[in-house]
Amino acid sequence: MPSVAARALKSVSRAAFSWKPTGRPQQTLAAAVSMSGVGLHSGARVTARLLPTYAGEGRYFLVEGEEEARVAAEVGNADPRSQLCTTLRRCEGGGPRVRTVEHLLSAMEALCVDNCRVEVSGGDEIPLLDGSAQEWVEAIQSAGLCVAEDTAGQKLEKLAPQIHEPVYLQRDDCFVAAFPSSQIHITYGIDFPKVPAIGCQWFSTFLDANIYSSKIAPARTFCIFEEIEKLRGDGLIKGGSLENAMVCSMSGGWLNPPVRFEDEPCRHKILDLIGDFSLFAQNGNQGFPIAHIIAYKAGHALHTSFLSHLSGKITVDKEELARQC
Repeated sequence: MPSVAARALKSVSRAAFSWKPTGRPQQTLAAAVSMSGVGLHSGARVTARLLPTYAGEGRYFLVEGEEEARVAAEVGNADPRSQLCTTLRRCEGGGPRVRTVEHLLSAMEALCVDNCRVEVSGGDEIPLLDGSAQEWVEAIQSAGLCVAEDTAGQKLEKLAPQIHEPVYLQRDDCFVAAFPSSQIHITYGIDFPKVPAIGCQWFSTFLDANIYSSKIAPARTFCIFEEIEKLRGDGLIKGGSLENAMVCSMSGGWLNPPVRFEDEPCRHKILDLIGDFSLFAQNGNQGFPIAHIIAYKAGHALHTSFLSHLSGKITVDKEELARQC
């Protein structure tokens, strides 16, 4: 028998969307970028090296020791069992995986790094850095962008998915919805009633590279102090610290102030959403739909499950999604 939570999971039929020409060519990095740091969950010292690649290749990962087994940054590779991060796995079971990809993918999607080869060494995680996407933005801006060409030396026009009809995915009071819009618009809400310093927050913004770089990328990941011991007991957040995450106590408020924005936790959820929605990209095209996306109390599992519904791949494990949410 399905649980009450699973029965409360609802969705409408797949939204009508189409791939719209943007009038811009696909891009890639003009130079290689390498960043090192601790992995959030493993605690290992890891390095991610970003390299230019051909138009039409899209964004993909190669993990050291996996014999050139490429893991494409596509929603079909998102692991629904991943906890507290987005994990990509080439195939179920023992296939190569790469964890905590959302901050890097968020920066690449927002800054239009459409095609990129990411080589990961030292472990199977992307470096957490300061817990935001700000250092990724700075690294990408330092390297610069250029028009990508395919293996035949041809430029490819970039396409973007555009929503024509509303679609939503809901579990209890958690939901993600998309509505037709002439430009990307994101509205996100969170609610932590037991943590007064966070409480209920909403943030709404349009999206372009400048807005992202100044209003979204600097927002850091966060956690609740009272939950840390259990998470570490479960083998998670071994690399988490006051230097790479905001920590908030239910009774004492922020343990490592100041916050960069009054609503920094909510802005970080938008950062995560952009990274997760980048997985809708195919063959070097845009991942984030041209739509007004509204989300409330969602997370990585609901983000990626929404994309599966949008693409018509209705393979959501409702029990698992209910547990993750």
